[in-house]
Amino acid sequence: MARKPSLTGFPEWLPAERVVEQHVLDTLRRIFELHGFSNIETRAVETVGQLLRKGEIDKEVYGVSRLQDDAAAKDDANALALHFDLTVPFARYVVENAGYLHFPFRRYQMQKVWRGERPQDGRFREFTQADVDIVGDGTLPFRYDVELALVIAEALSALELGDFRLRVNNRKLSEGFYRGLGIEDTASVLRAIDKLEKIGAAKVSEELQADGLSEEQAAKSLALASIRASDGSFVEAVRELGVEHPLLEEGLDELREVVEAAAVAAPGRVIADLSIARGLDYYTGTVYETVLVGHEKLGSICSGGRYESLASNGKKTFPGVGLSIGVSRLVSRLLAEGTLVASREVPTAVLVALPNDGEWLRAQEVARQLRGRGISTEVMATAEKFGKQIKHADRRGIPFVWFLGEHGASDTVKDIRTGEQLEAAAETWVPPLEDLVPTVTPAAQAGDAAVGH
Repeated sequence: MARKPSLTGFPEWLPAERVVEQHVLDTLRRIFELHGFSNIETRAVETVGQLLRKGEIDKEVYGVSRLQDDAAAKDDANALALHFDLTVPFARYVVENAGYLHFPFRRYQMQKVWRGERPQDGRFREFTQADVDIVGDGTLPFRYDVELALVIAEALSALELGDFRLRVNNRKLSEGFYRGLGIEDTASVLRAIDKLEKIGAAKVSEELQADGLSEEQAAKSLALASIRASDGSFVEAVRELGVEHPLLEEGLDELREVVEAAAVAAPGRVIADLSIARGLDYYTGTVYETVLVGHEKLGSICSGGRYESLASNGKKTFPGVGLSIGVSRLVSRLLAEGTLVASREVPTAVLVALPNDGEWLRAQEVARQLRGRGISTEVMATAEKFGKQIKHADRRGIPFVWFLGEHGASDTVKDIRTGEQLEAAAETWVPPLEDLVPTVTPAAQAGDAAVGH
């Protein structure tokens, strides 16, 4: 029976579910650090002025104030509010600490964020994001756009969460195409195209024409958005539409570089999808969105792009490229579908049983030796029949029970899953590597392992 949360939009995981979430975070951390990204953490609050400077919707921002304060926070640029993403705080962090950072600065960040939207499948009011960015001082080579796509493809592959597609486009390509059609307000076209999957081509066409586009311009814009390819063939498909513009050519070249590099490093995972627009105005080049195959209705689990001036102190600009993974959205779906399974809900590998209450201190010494070698161990608090102590371990998922030797006999340890019981010494015994800590595996593999036992 599914648990009903007492407060919707604020997920709380049971211990085994938390093991899965921690596995996701640890895997992402490992991959990011293998690629040389440093970890940072920013404060949970920013000023209202900082959060809303890019025109974000203030109704989604949670203000922070004392209960007795009556002032309207949204009218005070210096009032405090919880951050709704990690990108805006990171931009502020770079500007404030630029003199202490080495550029290009490679950072990853995993934190809670808060957003006041209607809770639904995969959308929460409090959730965890994992961001990865590369920021330059004044300039940032385009090759980092390519690298970010490869890093994310590797990270998501390592999670073993099934098939996914990292869909990539380039804002220069789209904007250059629209300008080649004679459209001046390219931002409104991008915002309309960004709704394509939600409202369909017919309604997008109506919206485009309502904004002043001709029927032909709207048709060409939708034709561009229909192009997809896992190799460089999308270039010719765009050129067949008969539109020319220097910015379009620049975007085509950049997108081709991303897709062709990915075709070698992560074949089939990264595709050019010219419907990807990303509604935020600060994106200036490459844009990314990632979907789980078979779970497209969940929406993007990872998105981002290139920005030239999100971080600026008025004298210097710090261009960057980054991606954000919706960890809570991803974990909620993995748990709902049973895609990943934790081997146990507790870190404990060994329970030391008590033959009688007088042996508690001796049992604690055994536990101390095991813990000293990195083996998570618990000791029974009271002596009961061994059958009950074994059942206690079984209910909690603890794989091994340690029995103290009596009358000079050696200690023994029992694998309660198989029934195998062997002599053991606390100063030398180790469990199999796969039992040392809880592990997370795809559900199919977990089922095969259970059959093997």
